[in-house]
Amino acid sequence: MEKIKVYVDVAVHFDRDGSMMPVSITWEDGRKYSVDQVTDIRPAAAMRAGGQGDRYTVRVSGRESYLFFERNASLTGNNIGRWFMERKQLKN
Repeated sequence: MEKIKVYVDVAVHFDRDGSMMPVSITWEDGRKYSVDQVTDIRPAAAMRAGGQGDRYTVRVSGRESYLFFERNASLTGNNIGRWFMERKQLKN
């Protein structure tokens, strides 16, 4: 089954050293999920849905998922990027 990108709202905590850690994710239907743990951060491609950025391996409600931060190419302004996850394509 094909996967697609779903852009999501993410609440983020910034440490004084500049580290960016997701705290919660709001899914496309409005449901909000707390991020229990971030287990890995690395540059990676979203192989199934396309796109590239920083891949955060997160644990939400005991399940491991990937959360991607897609950086904005512009070096100015307050839009530094967007968060997305992958989900299965819904059948029509």
